[in-house]
Amino acid sequence: METVIKIACKDEKGLVHKITGVLFAKLVNVTQTNEFVDEVADRFFMRVSFTGIADVKSLRQEIVAVLPADAEVEVIPPAKKRVLICVTKEHHCLGDLLIKSQFEDMPFSIVGVVGNHAVLAPLCAQFSVPFTHVPAEGLSREEHEQKLKAIIDGENPDLIVLAKYMRILTPEFASAYLGKMINIHHSFLPAFVGANPYQQAFQRGVKIIGATAHFVTDDLDEGPIICQNIVPVNHSYDAKQMSKAGKEVEKTVLAKALQLVLEDRVFIHENKTILFD
Repeated sequence: METVIKIACKDEKGLVHKITGVLFAKLVNVTQTNEFVDEVADRFFMRVSFTGIADVKSLRQEIVAVLPADAEVEVIPPAKKRVLICVTKEHHCLGDLLIKSQFEDMPFSIVGVVGNHAVLAPLCAQFSVPFTHVPAEGLSREEHEQKLKAIIDGENPDLIVLAKYMRILTPEFASAYLGKMINIHHSFLPAFVGANPYQQAFQRGVKIIGATAHFVTDDLDEGPIICQNIVPVNHSYDAKQMSKAGKEVEKTVLAKALQLVLEDRVFIHENKTILFD
């Protein structure tokens, strides 16, 4: 199993040599390195994976010691990440993630599913995954989010996935989980907002259908993008067929984005991401 090191700092000459020098002295085996320099921001990013035994705390301290003062360094031992999923009524993204977790296609475990409707509880039961129904009826948005936040904080997951969770989040709630919450939506936003986006797309005669997975911020659907993809459609597709095509691309884009994050291949830089895939 590999340990991953993520580094972000001011760019300067010799950084790769300094970092790999520390690892060489530790007698660990480097299996992969990726580097990128944002020349505009003068910012250096590096992901290193290695096998071998090393004390995480001392390794991080030694790496920090050879880097610029602003360095951000994470040393991440191999471990399955714990994921909590939020849903409403659509099953396609949730079902795909349940299968991937069950058969260990990706390195994560689902600690629970929370839904503002109970429709998907039987699906979770088939995989022995706890489902918690948190209805929103009769509650303000803030009151509902307090209940949701209590569940999330009680589980303390590494990541939260909004798998077609069809509720608008308050900026305060989103801000509580910056860098930890991933959302999936159809790429028609902002062109086709509101209800029935595929009906709107059909009426407009679109020629591609897409999906975007991104980190959630306090600015709705404007967070750093992790993964996007599209599929072609044509005049023969009705709204139902467009919806079916859209669901397929949504689940594949969400799964790809989640895998990148699970494998610690994503850096958030301002409102963008750097991906080492």
